[in-house]
Amino acid sequence: MSKTDPDRIDDALIALRRILRATELYERDLAQSVGLTPAKLRVLQLLALRDRDGATPTALAHQMGVSQATVTALVDQLVRRGYVARHRSASDRRQTDVVITPEGAEALRTAPNALQQQFVQGFGAMADWEQAMMIASLERVAAMLNAEGIDAAPVLATGDIRMGRPRA
Repeated sequence: MSKTDPDRIDDALIALRRILRATELYERDLAQSVGLTPAKLRVLQLLALRDRDGATPTALAHQMGVSQATVTALVDQLVRRGYVARHRSASDRRQTDVVITPEGAEALRTAPNALQQQFVQGFGAMADWEQAMMIASLERVAAMLNAEGIDAAPVLATGDIRMGRPRA
C-alpha cells in the first residue's frame, strides 16, 4: 500500500462532505418551500409525466427502484396532503391507479429544482468515458464505505426514503 498525501485525504473528505451538505440543504429547502421530501417529489414528477390515467404503485416502485411498500407509504402521505388520489383502474378494476391532483401539480410547479436533475444535466454533458469513470469512482467510494450492499433508489436524499427522516 502506498503512502497517501494527507492533503489528498482531506480533499477527498471535504468533497464527500460537500456532497452530503448539498443534499441536506436541498432537502431542507424542499421541505420549507412545499413540504415534500425528495422521494415524494419524485413520485409527483413521475405521475406528472403520465397521462390522466396515472400509474400503479407497482409501476412507480419499479421506476423508482424501491419496494412497493415504500411507494405505498409515500402515496399514503401524498394522499393525506391532497397531492395525489387513488382511483380504480379503467382497464383493470382489480388495480388501483395513482394520479396527481391539481394541488400536487402546483406543489411540483413551485418546488425548487431537484438536486438529482442538476446532477443529471451535468452528468449528461460529460463524455462517455467521463461518465464511466465517474460511475467507477462513485462505486469505489461506496465500497470503501461498506455501502455497496445498501438498497438505494436514484433519489438524492439523506433520510429514510419513505418518511424523510434521517437514518440512525
